[in-house]
Amino acid sequence: MWRSSGRLPALLLPRCCFALRRKGGDGLFTGRSNGSRLKVAEALLDTTAKGQEIRNLPFKIKERHSLEYVRQFPHLRCKTNIFSSLLRIRSEASTAIHSFFKSNGFVHIHTPIITSNDCEGAGELFQIEPASKIAEKRDNTHFFDVPSFLTVSGQLHLEVMTGAFTQVYAFGPTFRAENSQTRRHLAEFYMVEAELAFTESLKDIMEVMETLFKITTSHILSNCPDDVELFHNTVAPGQKERMEQMLKNSFQVLSYTEAIDILQQSTETFKFEPKWGCDLQTEHENCLVRHCGNIPVFVVNYPYDIKPFYARDNQDHPQHTVAAVDLLVPGVGELCGGSLREERLDLLKSRLEEHGLKDTYHWYEELRQFGSVPHGGFGLGFERYLQCILGVENIKDVIPFPRFSHSCLL
Repeated sequence: MWRSSGRLPALLLPRCCFALRRKGGDGLFTGRSNGSRLKVAEALLDTTAKGQEIRNLPFKIKERHSLEYVRQFPHLRCKTNIFSSLLRIRSEASTAIHSFFKSNGFVHIHTPIITSNDCEGAGELFQIEPASKIAEKRDNTHFFDVPSFLTVSGQLHLEVMTGAFTQVYAFGPTFRAENSQTRRHLAEFYMVEAELAFTESLKDIMEVMETLFKITTSHILSNCPDDVELFHNTVAPGQKERMEQMLKNSFQVLSYTEAIDILQQSTETFKFEPKWGCDLQTEHENCLVRHCGNIPVFVVNYPYDIKPFYARDNQDHPQHTVAAVDLLVPGVGELCGGSLREERLDLLKSRLEEHGLKDTYHWYEELRQFGSVPHGGFGLGFERYLQCILGVENIKDVIPFPRFSHSCLL
């Protein structure tokens, strides 16, 4: 039990032992900074509750378990050293991200989790309906009168807010109904998204991406050195040096066309042939990062046909690209994706008609029709960021309760 004396608040006692030093043989500990004192007395008591035997605990006290092993026990793995370290790092990373945006004048927007929009246009959505309606197989009416889904991105709602604020951001859960169990995908994950008004250059967006990455990472290294060291020593040896390289060097920049040329000239064998007009695969992204010396690299100006309707047309025929950017990082591949948004109403209308979305996104046209400014933004996958800085291979090991196809434990 704990007994305190002096000015030490009782609520802080569970953590104060790390800031105390032993004094004399009387069993008293004295605070290093404020002279507070406490005494620790040990007593082993029998539990008064039933069924609390710990003989079958799946974790051995003197054994280091792999991340794959502890993943089987989502209700228990927070008790392990490695996962409690991960949770502290997640907490500090969240704090640093909010602090970065606040100190740079961004307004935090709570974008909705339930939406009638499909921002990505990929159709990988979880549709929302009352459980009773699904069970009874009722008629084709909807709870919200229109089909509604779990959000895949808060971007379009942030674009609405740029009509009132110069810089906005959101940080919350997003959902993808991808039938995938790879180490890179989750059905539920967290996204950091930002939108900047009065920008006509991808450089502005890239600058925010790079600064956010470096400031957040520096904050974590300063505030969680022991937790980060545990990962770098036991999970990903050599990751410390890779992190230092990323922080001290400026991120590289390649155009999509340059990236394709590099891939086509590479001696590596790819499962998917790199061709102009096709999206980059993970194997391509990792090759480009290695080509740049394992420094994060921005790939800019993607083909018009492979990016969403809202990306700004560069009008650079015959190639025809849009002002879009992806940030590729070592060990992960794509970490951030962003673009300038199409603010020219005539071009936006034409693009929506091409995709058959004119009726669905009539309100999006009105954002331009009733007064808009050049703007752009990006999204950063929070779990992929943690993978990058810690060297964790599987994304399921950097989130408290991973959700993916065929698995929703707890």
